[in-house]
Amino acid sequence: MSSSKDVDALSEVEARKELARLAMEIAYHDARYHKEDAPEISDADYDALRRRNEAIEARFPNLVRKDSPSLKVGAALKSGFGKIRHVKPMLSLGNAFNDEDVAEFLTRVRRFLGLSDSEELAILAEPKIDGLSASLRYENGELVYAATRGDGSEGEDVTANMRTLEDVPVTLTGAPAVLEVRGEVYMRKDDFFALNERQAAAGAKTFANPRNAAAGSLRQLDPSITKQRPLRFFGYAWGDLSEPLAPTQAEARERLRSLGFSLNHPTALCRTVEEVLAHYRMIGTQRAELPFDIDGVVYKVDRLDWQERLGQVSRAPRWAIAHKFAAEKAETVIEEITVQVGRTGALTPVANLKPVTVGGVVVSRATLHNQDEIERLGVKEGDTVRIQRAGDVIPQVLEVVKDGGGPPYRFPAACPVCGSDVERDDGEVVWRCTGGLICEAQAVERLKHFVSRDAFDIEGLGTKSIEEFWTESLIRQPADIFRLSDHRDALIGREGWKEKSVTNLLNAIEARREIPLDRFIYALGIRHIGQTTAKLLARSYGGFEAWRTAMTAVAEERKGNPDEHKKPELIGPAYAELTGIDTVGMTAADSLAAFFGAAHNVDVLSSLAAMLTITDVEAPVAGDSAIAGKTVVFTGTLEKMSRGEAKARAEALGAKVSGSVSKKTDFVIVGADAGSKAKKATELGVKTLSEDEWLDLANASAGDGSEASN
Repeated sequence: MSSSKDVDALSEVEARKELARLAMEIAYHDARYHKEDAPEISDADYDALRRRNEAIEARFPNLVRKDSPSLKVGAALKSGFGKIRHVKPMLSLGNAFNDEDVAEFLTRVRRFLGLSDSEELAILAEPKIDGLSASLRYENGELVYAATRGDGSEGEDVTANMRTLEDVPVTLTGAPAVLEVRGEVYMRKDDFFALNERQAAAGAKTFANPRNAAAGSLRQLDPSITKQRPLRFFGYAWGDLSEPLAPTQAEARERLRSLGFSLNHPTALCRTVEEVLAHYRMIGTQRAELPFDIDGVVYKVDRLDWQERLGQVSRAPRWAIAHKFAAEKAETVIEEITVQVGRTGALTPVANLKPVTVGGVVVSRATLHNQDEIERLGVKEGDTVRIQRAGDVIPQVLEVVKDGGGPPYRFPAACPVCGSDVERDDGEVVWRCTGGLICEAQAVERLKHFVSRDAFDIEGLGTKSIEEFWTESLIRQPADIFRLSDHRDALIGREGWKEKSVTNLLNAIEARREIPLDRFIYALGIRHIGQTTAKLLARSYGGFEAWRTAMTAVAEERKGNPDEHKKPELIGPAYAELTGIDTVGMTAADSLAAFFGAAHNVDVLSSLAAMLTITDVEAPVAGDSAIAGKTVVFTGTLEKMSRGEAKARAEALGAKVSGSVSKKTDFVIVGADAGSKAKKATELGVKTLSEDEWLDLANASAGDGSEASN
């Protein structure tokens, strides 16, 4: 199967299907970790999935999609805290796992910036703290609020708790008028062990590791409890600024130190890949002696003007990467293999392990991914296996080290929840339940997704409540959530539900009757439609009715032209327009067609939409940009900047970058050796621009935006 093939051996058809599989599998594990607090795989296992996804995308750039799992960032918010929207997103980091990955990162930076091999590229290397990311906002020298990273766009309001940390200044002298200091809340190793001793002596819960202790201590609803915990804060980065801190990363760090913040250490300014790797190995040898936990080294381009040019992808900055340390290993026995059913019907086998301690953490479960992985490993119940852990409680199964003598594991031929048949598409490795919404597992998981933090984000309606309300038929489809007020009297008096908690829940539901289109699309749980693709669809179609009309047409065209090997334009104009959106491929388009082609889905959608106000999503625009909302296509070779930088700059100014030319295209930017796209633009009467003309327009637009924002 394609999942076990080397990336270099994949055909384009196999690569397309493999990217679809990876998107589904990674999205599943994102949900298990971020939204359900029940991870099934280790950092190393999860990162391996992402690495494979990125490797396939690198080999087949024409298959890269906006719903790529590598674009997601952050964790779900915890119930009970207020929320703060970050002025600038708090991004995650891409990962490197070996020397070659690091060298490739530096090559990508040079290629993006157009640097020659002889031009110096200084990199600041600093230890990656294993803690909880947080941001402190100061205005006129006063701390006004503090927030966790949350989902990257919106975090938990932990202002009162952060004020209890001794190394968090409440006032600053000589700081910019607006300064967001970002860094990591952590707990020293010695403080962690002492805390666990006190917890054990008091008969209270002990913590698995310093990171969990730091996160749990910061997220106390009572700040007095946080004050009793030995938390610390490294402030080594920044977000929103009224003026630059310095011209380089290294100098900006020193400016933060002068303002009273502690910095992570040891760091080094490196000028070659050899120096970068030498610092990584040096920190690795000192890792055990450091007073705090680290899980790698972060490399950042030192020049801040270059960081600005490099910008970011949806999930991570292009100018930084985290070089992870190797995972820790142990051996244990698989006591039982069970199968879980996700919201898309995917059957995921899970190894239930004899508990074993790995790096100070007790682990008892690991995902086995799919039937092919079980067969590849040759794993059975009763086998002794080698596992590895890299930060998470749930490990990765590496290999069988001792045969337990049991019979081969037989993957179920029917859904373990509803008994429906299971099937898998050609070229896919995931078996799926065919029961659809009659399968309780799928229906419940879809409802959990619907109310999750990145979707409708309904405070107080968590996993336990969804399962309870489903069992008692109070909620069977999303629209039922907005009818819960009809059952107010029945809710009051249940276990855990008093009048105040019911009132809070119903108020939270009412507050979500108005929702942006992108969140609405994402909440539907359509396969292959992640947050980034949902935002792209919302921007591209403008409003709910326009999107629904277009998707209905896509479904009809696909139904009339089922041949998956046809080109999009041969399937129909609506389908071609959809796949013409930059990086939205046929896999996502087919998922949308399948969703809108099912009558029960359309009924659910209509019932839900009638109860809501679905608002348009405005494109992120700096001021009155002349290209805001315009659709642009790049073709040919650009000489003044790389294609990636050109696309990133266009999107930053509010333009929509498409991969194909149509009557709706506003500009086609024609580089050297342009081909069919330039010809089609001429045929359709679409305005073409040279690279210099495009840069003049972009620079003028950026100037307009700067003036408008001052």
